Amino acid sequence: MKESTGHFEGVRGCRLFYQTWLPEWAPRAVVVLVHGVGEHCGRYGNMVDGLVAAGYAVAGYDHRGHGRSEGQRGHVEAFADYCDDLGLFLKLVGGLLPGLPVFLYGHSMGSLIALDYLLRDPAGLQGAIISGTALDPGDSASPLQVLLAKVLSGIAPKTTIRMKLDGSTLSRDPEVARAYMEDPLDSWDRSARWGTEFLKAIAWLKGRAGDVRLPLLFLHGECDPIVRVAGAKSFYEQITFPDKEIHIYPGGLHEPHNDIQHDEVLRDVLQWLDRHLPPSQ
Repeated sequence: MKESTGHFEGVRGCRLFYQTWLPEWAPRAVVVLVHGVGEHCGRYGNMVDGLVAAGYAVAGYDHRGHGRSEGQRGHVEAFADYCDDLGLFLKLVGGLLPGLPVFLYGHSMGSLIALDYLLRDPAGLQGAIISGTALDPGDSASPLQVLLAKVLSGIAPKTTIRMKLDGSTLSRDPEVARAYMEDPLDSWDRSARWGTEFLKAIAWLKGRAGDVRLPLLFLHGECDPIVRVAGAKSFYEQITFPDKEIHIYPGGLHEPHNDIQHDEVLRDVLQWLDRHLPPSQ
């Protein structure tokens, strides 16, 4: 595997960190990681290793305010900034790996970014894998926190609200949970503006499943305590585009790619990708 790192300029002049992982031979396609809130693109080792071993290139970046990228931790001025950053990164990937089919792999908050992006600008994308679809956040934030975020978003949008997650909600593997809690690049800070923009993105997406025009693969843990599986099921059922697939993992928690069934998840992803490569690949 050949690994490299770099930086690119996102919208509003924010300097963003990125990584690429390439096979030793010519890649078949590239999978672009769009990670979740409070984490970073380096937490996808199981998926990266499996994809690269199967001949796929992988590229990922840390969102603004995340990981090794610039910006206040957990803050965004507008959800569109995340989507515009993704568009800029896809242009960078196209320059680094020209001519390859491009798939998105969006997890949790990244699922919203990926869905938002592909609904607005699907050109150049071959399809997307949507993991831990964040359309039903359940009780992740209390009603008081939601109210507080709405009030503060208008008068003090950068105010930080701490929303600490226990690693045991992500995976049934205790090593994954421990590593998450000890990772200095993870953050539990969310700004008031982030909270309101996150909810706006959910509201916008919920009514647009019928506009999907790309192949989608949904992955979700049956017992995900952070974003309920009902949100993924509902959106999936409303998609009229025929090329869609969903896998719900019994007993699974929030991160299918890091949970104890990660080998099964990788197998499902690779089979789906192989079926959706253009004939020449």
